[in-house]
Amino acid sequence: MSERAWAGENHQDGGSSTIRCAALLFDLDGVLVDSRAVVERTWRRWAARHQLDPEVVLRVVHGRRSRETVRELTPHLDLEAEVAWVDAMEVASRDGLRAVPGAQRLVSSLPADAWAVVTSGGQTLARSRLEAAGVPVPRVLVASDDVVQGKPAPDGYLLAAQRLGRDPASCLVFEDAPPGIEAGRAAGARVVALTTTHTADRLQGAVAIITDLTRVDVRPDGRDFLVQIS
Repeated sequence: MSERAWAGENHQDGGSSTIRCAALLFDLDGVLVDSRAVVERTWRRWAARHQLDPEVVLRVVHGRRSRETVRELTPHLDLEAEVAWVDAMEVASRDGLRAVPGAQRLVSSLPADAWAVVTSGGQTLARSRLEAAGVPVPRVLVASDDVVQGKPAPDGYLLAAQRLGRDPASCLVFEDAPPGIEAGRAAGARVVALTTTHTADRLQGAVAIITDLTRVDVRPDGRDFLVQIS
């Protein structure tokens, strides 16, 4: 898709823009499912297990695979054992999960071959959270198990675009965390950021910053889609 095909301007709440794309790629946590309570509860427990400052831990966990967080903060521990503990705790905890406003309506309006989820969690966790929140499970779901490098590397978004049969540069990514924005941009896509996890000043590089998905409407335009952000 040519640069001209990307209609619209940078947008922060208060204006509007229209962006043409061939497919929509969504992060999961903080974009489709509000899992912040579960994520932070789990990582606070993990921090307590290892006598770590939970606030330091919470500053780095969002938008990344658990193994990257464990490796960075506790390189002396058994990586696989710690990741298994975190993953088991998150899969078992569904209390507080809910759909991000607008998520169910938006993805339900899209053809199955025009959207995907790219998450830093595993396949089991991703499906469990989508189902618990009442959000449709996509045909293409790229999880941490599917890539060698997690966000901020572009691998997940590149793989999702490939599985949808789309050029990554023609896709529009929805993210809520700096590592995800970096991953989407590194894949060549444009990124819309949600302020569900971080404040707007942390979401540099997005073409639009919105509060939630109620601000987004999509309509088909030939083989592409026009994404209206209000």
